[in-house]
Amino acid sequence: MGKPTGFMEITRKDAPAISPAERVGDWSEFGIRLPDSELQQQGARCMDCGIPFCQTGSTTGSGKALGCPVYNLIPEWNDLVYRGKWREALNRLHKTNNFPEFTGRVCPAPCEGSCVLGLIDKPVAIKSIEQAIIDKGFEEGWVVPQPPDRRTGRKIAVVGSGPAGLAAAAQLNKAGHWVTVYERADRIGGLLMYGIPNMKLEKGVVERRVKLLEAEGITFVTGTEVGKDLSADELRQNFDAIVLAGGATKPRDLPIEGREAEGVYFAMEYLHADTKSLLDSSHADGKFISAKDKHVIVIGGGDTGTDCVGTAMRHGCATVTQFEIMAKPPEDRAENNPWPEWPGIYKLDYGQEEARAKFGDDPRQYEVMTKKFATDKKGRVKELHTVQIRWVIGEDGRMKPEEVEGSARVWKADIVLLAMGFTGPENPLLTAFGVEQDGRSNVRARYGDFSTNVEGVFAAGDMRRGQSLVVWAINEGRAVAEAVDKWVMR
Repeated sequence: MGKPTGFMEITRKDAPAISPAERVGDWSEFGIRLPDSELQQQGARCMDCGIPFCQTGSTTGSGKALGCPVYNLIPEWNDLVYRGKWREALNRLHKTNNFPEFTGRVCPAPCEGSCVLGLIDKPVAIKSIEQAIIDKGFEEGWVVPQPPDRRTGRKIAVVGSGPAGLAAAAQLNKAGHWVTVYERADRIGGLLMYGIPNMKLEKGVVERRVKLLEAEGITFVTGTEVGKDLSADELRQNFDAIVLAGGATKPRDLPIEGREAEGVYFAMEYLHADTKSLLDSSHADGKFISAKDKHVIVIGGGDTGTDCVGTAMRHGCATVTQFEIMAKPPEDRAENNPWPEWPGIYKLDYGQEEARAKFGDDPRQYEVMTKKFATDKKGRVKELHTVQIRWVIGEDGRMKPEEVEGSARVWKADIVLLAMGFTGPENPLLTAFGVEQDGRSNVRARYGDFSTNVEGVFAAGDMRRGQSLVVWAINEGRAVAEAVDKWVMR
């Protein structure tokens, strides 16, 4: 590294952000980029560690992420930023990551959890540097369409335009194939467009990349649901290969008493409608689920739950509470969560910061199990009945929840958002193609090969691996493209 002692001399500095109390009145991104000079100093903290675990891109036996799943050349572009060679840093970044403007904003940065410096100090601010590189690249005009020099004549269909589908399309197009991407929604982007709120990922950022891909020769078809508007047989007849990248979009439900009550929604119903209304009319059309002056309860403690909290805050909710069935994480790494695993420690994400700023406390309630939705005379939800639980070891050796006697509680609720994750892909598309599914309902396709039981049909992303990170979707999109290229050119 250009400054081997940088980690000893420079402290970590994160990108600043608009204050939580102020930003809840705005749907724009709230992060503020550090000046180039300070980012260069942050790059100097990369410590010439010898073995850069940050870019290992592997998982533990339990599935915990270790390092960057797209194998970003992190020490290389950290050093280039330190030296002020921003364009060279951008070239290194694009070698492994098609969409650093997405990951730089929404990835939880497992790379930072595996940073060697994190053993003794705060890790290198990798995520901030990554976003700064690509944003500067667009600002300077360095990111331009690069269509392939030649075409193979092969035609590939990609079903789904989320990060896996876009990455697969980008790589297949670079290989010279004609690529058509089908999306059932009215805008391209999948999860990036309608699953992640605008303040976390501005949709102009997604549209900018889509326009670039179009200029490189990719065809996008929106408002078309394969298996319904367009048959699987027609697709197979017209294309040499098909990539299924529709995601794991089947939400986990909570089938308890009162589930049919009006006012209980899946998180994606809430988030999708909100973003579409924002983009269509700046919310003037009223075609969204407004939380204004409502008591909102979010069931689920992950990223989607946080996005629901942040959205409700911007609507002007009366209160917001978030239920998490797991125990509160520790302040420091637990013994069973060693480096270089992602640290499962207590922290406030942006939504919780905003709720605390307005209401005075973290909105999350831990080890809470919902038992019943109570309704008013019109069938609208009015209350949630819960109990506290504790986790105990069952007879089979596994942890299981045990209700705490006398802990029953009633919570006022006008809107309940179910953000408990996803159970797998939706079946109609898979049935249309006749592809086999595994025991978790995902498409049966081995990593590295990605082929299904149907010749010429491949699967990647959450549809194959189950609910995961955007960065893993990009990994799979790039990898399935390589597999498809070999297959069609055999």
